[in-house]
Amino acid sequence: MTAEEFNKKYIKHLEPNHYGAEGFNNYEFLDWLDKKFENFVEKHPSFVFSQIKIKFGSGRFYCENLPIEEILEIENKITEYYNK
Repeated sequence: MTAEEFNKKYIKHLEPNHYGAEGFNNYEFLDWLDKKFENFVEKHPSFVFSQIKIKFGSGRFYCENLPIEEILEIENKITEYYNK
């Protein structure tokens, strides 16, 4: 899955005027994240996200209405893929 496909799939949860996963075309990571987001849609239907990126060498996942444990897991996975 590409970042564009990912953003289209989760457009209802993407904050307006934000780029979501754009520019983050790691297919393996986005496939993993897709499974996480499918779970979020089911368990946390009000969640929204705005950006998924690397900042100062660390993963960042900007979102609302998700448990901190989920956010940290995603940020750690972003960092792991970035450092491969």
